[in-house]
Amino acid sequence: MLSGVAGRCRNRKAVLAALVAGAVMIWPALAAPQTVPEPDGYREDPYRGPVPETLRGGTVVSTEEAHALWEAGQTAFIDVLPRAPKPQNLPKGTIWHDKPRLSIPGSLWLPNVGYGRIAEVTADYFRTGLAKATDGDKSHAVLFYCLDQCWMSWNAAKRALEYGYETVYWYPEGTDGWTFEDYPVEKAEPEPEPQ
Repeated sequence: MLSGVAGRCRNRKAVLAALVAGAVMIWPALAAPQTVPEPDGYREDPYRGPVPETLRGGTVVSTEEAHALWEAGQTAFIDVLPRAPKPQNLPKGTIWHDKPRLSIPGSLWLPNVGYGRIAEVTADYFRTGLAKATDGDKSHAVLFYCLDQCWMSWNAAKRALEYGYETVYWYPEGTDGWTFEDYPVEKAEPEPEPQ
């Protein structure tokens, strides 16, 4: 009886030792930060996933830095979370409600401008929105965000740099990072699109 118990204990120790050894071997691969290079152009689908740590020509900010910029009140905050269109084939009489967007207070919401490819009408909408947020001053600081690990904000920030904006901040943690720190949010309405 005792020899059976001792055998089981030895087997458990051997299994535990093998698990620990395996974890030690794969831990560096799991713990090592994955660096994502900046693409030469814009990122296209999938838009959610690991993002670069950099934005050539712009400044990447943490949640604390974004909050400090927000409190200072000298930077235009631009939310670029896309907005799902109303489905075309809804049964007659179906009531459609857009999903509410809780955004950083004082932000301008310009949905759908962060896709990899945008139509000229969307590019014009983006330029017009940026001009509104900055009073037409391309030296006015702008900060772009969406959700955590969302390429939409990276694309929008890159596009603003190409439009000639001089001080561009990219906040990759977006409203996920913001709300994690329990900073305030408010219900946002998108900037009206041209008819």
